[in-house]
Amino acid sequence: MKKINLFLSTLALLFTLNTSAQDSKHEVKICGAKLLAFPILDLSYEYIQNEDFTYGANMLWYPKENKENYYKFSLTPYARFYFQESKEYGAKGFYVEGFAGLFNGESKETNPQNETFYDKYNSTAAGLGLGKKWFNNSGFVLDINVGIGRTLFGSDDAPSAVFKGGIYLGYRF
Repeated sequence: MKKINLFLSTLALLFTLNTSAQDSKHEVKICGAKLLAFPILDLSYEYIQNEDFTYGANMLWYPKENKENYYKFSLTPYARFYFQESKEYGAKGFYVEGFAGLFNGESKETNPQNETFYDKYNSTAAGLGLGKKWFNNSGFVLDINVGIGRTLFGSDDAPSAVFKGGIYLGYRF
């Protein structure tokens, strides 16, 4: 519950940073692929600074006890730079992103006696990604992205690389 409160607090902070702008744009998205394939909740909030630059945060939470799943929770702020020819709606088309994340989970270990145990870890990572976003006049958004990052600080049990991405459906308001 503390992790969800942290994510909601982060979203509220991002939302209030630019509420005075008359033309402010916000997006909320959910990763449908992860929700259907696994019971993983992957939510995203994005603020559109201008037609070429956005920033936001992504939260991933795996609620079930599953010792085969590496990540249990991650909070990943990101910044995106868009490259599109048409600036009519802005913040759509091909983009590159930089991200930094906090994540935790469990790693599966086997000792010399062939006993399996699980170590919990907390770590940070930074990485790059790319994707493409489509947006229609009604406000619906389709965002497909992928990214890879390197673990920077944290537990030795954490993976050395982190992966980010999915197929997100959302709404711009």
